[in-house]
Amino acid sequence: MLAKFAVTNFRGFDKRIEINLTRTRNYDFNTFAIKNNIVKNGILYGQNGCGKSNFSLAMFDIVYHLTQKFKSPTYLANYAYASGQSKLLTFEYTFIFDNQTVDYIYSKDSRGTLQEEKLIVENKQIFNRRMGTFEIDLSVFPMEEHIKQNLSKNANNVSIINFLLTSYPLNENNYLIKLQNFVNSMLWFRSLEEKEFIGLETNIYILDEYIIRNNLLKEFSHFLEKVSNQHFDFVTPNLGDKVLRVYIKGVPQVFNLIASTGTHSLTLLFFWIKHMNKSSFVFIDEFDAFYHFKLSFDVCKELFKQDCQLFLSSHNTFLMTNDLLRPDCNFILNNNEIKALCDSTDKELREGHNIEKLYRGGAFEI
Repeated sequence: MLAKFAVTNFRGFDKRIEINLTRTRNYDFNTFAIKNNIVKNGILYGQNGCGKSNFSLAMFDIVYHLTQKFKSPTYLANYAYASGQSKLLTFEYTFIFDNQTVDYIYSKDSRGTLQEEKLIVENKQIFNRRMGTFEIDLSVFPMEEHIKQNLSKNANNVSIINFLLTSYPLNENNYLIKLQNFVNSMLWFRSLEEKEFIGLETNIYILDEYIIRNNLLKEFSHFLEKVSNQHFDFVTPNLGDKVLRVYIKGVPQVFNLIASTGTHSLTLLFFWIKHMNKSSFVFIDEFDAFYHFKLSFDVCKELFKQDCQLFLSSHNTFLMTNDLLRPDCNFILNNNEIKALCDSTDKELREGHNIEKLYRGGAFEI
């Protein structure tokens, strides 16, 4: 699981900003949201322009860095903070795999080129490459001196992680294999003016065609009715059909033409839920931008049933309730700092408290 993440000099963050998912409390309600003393499910709140989207994108830089998953061609636009173009961007990850702590830190220049990289496992440095030097624990990864010299220069900026993964036979319990599997299974997506995603999949899908080809129409119809109380009388597809149709007063209509913006967003959500059984860490940015507040709540209930570690960003404080999560799972981003609600007040927050009302009343110092 992801336990901590911090980034410096990325897009709108000139200073270091961190989220710590290990600062859990002893609440005895909604315990599903905590796993192995790490926040499994959370929501990130903040005002417009505070950096929620940019922070979530920073968390997924490691997918661009270590995998060959789908990459947005515009990702490197405005990569570094405006006045920090000459400075390095630093990404710091702490993972915990089967009680083993893995710290992975790397830095890139404003063009996205890898410059420095370090791996620490259980407080023991495995390797460190920086400023033309390279150190590695030879008892763990034995190598000849000339290879070390080449890695210290590393003119093609190959990740040391990827080099070790492809150069050494490792068993399935090795921390590098676990790191690789976790990163390969990370997923970020959103549905605003354009539908975007990072990680997990390498293919681009047409949603209607995906639902028809995989015989998911009944399940999709049930999903829409369950989370949004919308009943659609779908036309049974014929062999070769690639477009969903629904009956409107007995007349077939193209589903995409009559569906609302929110329903289109639910269609995308349905698609990704079908893939989340393969996911390790999911972040849905502005997940409820087109949802009614009650629909947002019901969708959260559905999402938090997933086994993966899953986080959302939202403006909707209706979700800031102990009926859904708990105070150590609700995070506020403000003034380059992320804090859980329980860390933002001296008050003892209990299950019966209306934390949205407390938040609106200014009870939290954020």
